[in-house]
Amino acid sequence: MSSELRRPPGTFDVLPTDSAAWEGLLVCFARTVESAGYGLILTPTFEDLAVFQRVGEATDIVRKEMYDFEDKGGRHVALRPEMTASVVRAFIEHHPPVPWKSWSAGSNFRFERPQAGRYREFHQLDIEAIGSADPDLDVEVIALGLEFYAAAGVTRVELLLNSLGDSTCRPAYRELLLAYLEEHRSGLCEDHRARLEDNPLRVLDCKKPACQKVVKGAPRQLDHLCEPCAAHFARVRAGLEALGIDYTIDTRLVRGLDYYTRTTFEYAGLALESAQNAVGGGGRYDGLVASMGGPDTPAIGFALGVERTLLAVEAEGGTARLTGGRGLDVFVVDFAGGDAGRDLTAALRGAGLRADRAYDGRSPKAQFRLADRSGARLALVVGPDEAAAGTVGVKDLLGDAEQVTVDRDEVVAEVRRRLGPPVRTGSS
Repeated sequence: MSSELRRPPGTFDVLPTDSAAWEGLLVCFARTVESAGYGLILTPTFEDLAVFQRVGEATDIVRKEMYDFEDKGGRHVALRPEMTASVVRAFIEHHPPVPWKSWSAGSNFRFERPQAGRYREFHQLDIEAIGSADPDLDVEVIALGLEFYAAAGVTRVELLLNSLGDSTCRPAYRELLLAYLEEHRSGLCEDHRARLEDNPLRVLDCKKPACQKVVKGAPRQLDHLCEPCAAHFARVRAGLEALGIDYTIDTRLVRGLDYYTRTTFEYAGLALESAQNAVGGGGRYDGLVASMGGPDTPAIGFALGVERTLLAVEAEGGTARLTGGRGLDVFVVDFAGGDAGRDLTAALRGAGLRADRAYDGRSPKAQFRLADRSGARLALVVGPDEAAAGTVGVKDLLGDAEQVTVDRDEVVAEVRRRLGPPVRTGSS
């Protein structure tokens, strides 16, 4: 057996050569949601186990997939399997004024079979709006997701929409659905035959052909909404239509967590394989805050999968839009020796320019290879002649222009002139 250390199954490394799109996606998301008043929140990667048990003990996420363990202090903790529960815990703990609008980004963990765009450690972009039951807020949240996808270069997105009712109308629907599924129990997949009573709504979302065949004739929640839920959903639909947002009603859309109420939605990336094309989704969770010990507080949010979204970006050829930061502006090629390269690089960085240089006394040829690989627009050359004269050679690495020489005191101005105004990245 090889003694080489390798990453755990279901995880991956993102190397600097590949991370620009990740950075660009984050920049794009932050710009999109912060323009609508959402502020960054950072929560722990692990929480007390009870925080996540409240999302639904009948779900596979809690029953089968959660990484939970006893720490060295004897506390039973879990790595977060999703973002919302942690944000709600923070809301309850810190009781900020409402409405409270936050966004976050980070790792989540679920023990499941790795497949394309799905890993045991995966990353999500998330927004939560806590403290308002207004259906117009549902419209805002849904529209922000679509605005982000468009800015990131994912244009082939289908919005799936449903309503799951609330504590008034869902119990009666649940009994109606359970009675129907009991009649067809023998036709369900093995998992749902064994635990049908735990959560009959999960059958609607099952991807196995047996269950899909059975649920075609199942009663629909939309046909059994109470009057307030029906009015709420009508207002959401009217708001989306007023904004010119197309959507598809999917009466089998229940998502994977038990806390959803009323509006639920999903974004499907049509450029991906249909079986694994969900790139994000969310919905209302008006009862979750109260179930976790807080005041009765309505809320809505979404989580978008970074890995799936990047697959969709790549499938649509939009990776050039996700350039992250500017990258390097200049690379200092120093073969004069002494302090010239070190001091010039420090001065450039002090002036707000992105600069790098070679080390270890490499040859001019090796340094120019590094400069080409760095992605910098310009090379600043300091040889013995330039060092003696107090000048710097300026060479465009992306063009054929000849190297020109400028005084050392004028190099920052010359670099800025050549680079032009800063380019805003990650948005349309």
